[in-house]
Amino acid sequence: MSSNRDYYEVLGVNKGASDDEIKAAFRKLARQYHPDVSKEEHAEEKFKEINEAYGVLSDSEKRARYDRFGKEGLGGMNGGYHDYSADFGDLFEEILGGFGFSTGRRSRTAPRRGRDLQMQVTLAFEEAVFGVEKEIEFQRDETCSACKGSGAEPGTLPTKCSTCNGQGEVRQVRQTFLGQMVQTAACPACGGRGEIISSPCKTCRSSGLERKNVKKKVSIPGGVDVGTQIRLAGEGNPGAFGGPNGSLFVVLDVKPHQFFKRREQDILLNLDINVAQAVLGAEVHVPTLDGDEKLKIPAGTQPGKIFHLKGKGVPHVRNKNQRGDEIVMVNVAMPTKLNKEQRELFEKLAESLGTTVKPQEKGFLDWLNEAFGG
Repeated sequence: MSSNRDYYEVLGVNKGASDDEIKAAFRKLARQYHPDVSKEEHAEEKFKEINEAYGVLSDSEKRARYDRFGKEGLGGMNGGYHDYSADFGDLFEEILGGFGFSTGRRSRTAPRRGRDLQMQVTLAFEEAVFGVEKEIEFQRDETCSACKGSGAEPGTLPTKCSTCNGQGEVRQVRQTFLGQMVQTAACPACGGRGEIISSPCKTCRSSGLERKNVKKKVSIPGGVDVGTQIRLAGEGNPGAFGGPNGSLFVVLDVKPHQFFKRREQDILLNLDINVAQAVLGAEVHVPTLDGDEKLKIPAGTQPGKIFHLKGKGVPHVRNKNQRGDEIVMVNVAMPTKLNKEQRELFEKLAESLGTTVKPQEKGFLDWLNEAFGG
């Protein structure tokens, strides 16, 4: 097919397009109009046109002649259809691989990596902060203990499949306008194994694998949080045909704490003090993850006052010597019940303080936003 359309127009690129842009445009169009997958009426003609344009624009010498003289300048340079399978090897394999075709470069019995597994482990708040060693239990496939993975009953051996000659696949050669193309499929006789099992193993029913419970100890570093994943390489399902095992991903969840909340590497704590402590000042004991710490409350402390306990927060996962802070926000707890003596004292205090009120420039929510960044 020889098209009268401009080659750049055919591929949908501008004249100054790079080689990578031309290749990307071709791949996209080739997948869309390949006659073996496209249901459009003129897919084959369009694909030939696309192939013709790429055959010129992907060749620097031909592209230069085309840019200068047009199609007439290509002369005997074979500016039309190209045998794509011969000229563009890897690109041909890449595009047609998505359609179920193969050039035979990869065998179905080639080593394949095993499937990854995932499980969730729930930690106490303190365990997430300081780290812990946990014993986990999960299920995975392992090589059958009876047949050692052969799939055949002990005392017997599999035989090479005569249908596929041990390759695990059969090939069908198709003649298309691009030349010969090979379509592969799992061998119907052996199911892709390349071997025939006359006496299947009773333990694994010829799969070569059996499901087992596995126990492992996992070292969880301090500083992890909800959603952290720990990868245990090689602890997933076994690979096929000598391929490596997959991995086990341990996904962490963390139980909430009774008092503490976490904000990245900092620990947040709301602390109630009474009116007298706020007015007169006091030295109080504050709970931390390392035990109680003394905290000096200055006289006249207002509700929402923030105190920082340096280094009492969460350690960094990659550097346990670096820890965040514990951020303590003081709340003044108002008494709801007073005995007679307490009431008399408050009445005297009220009389001495008077009844004047003063509007606040900042409200309690403003203090919260300033304290906790938002």
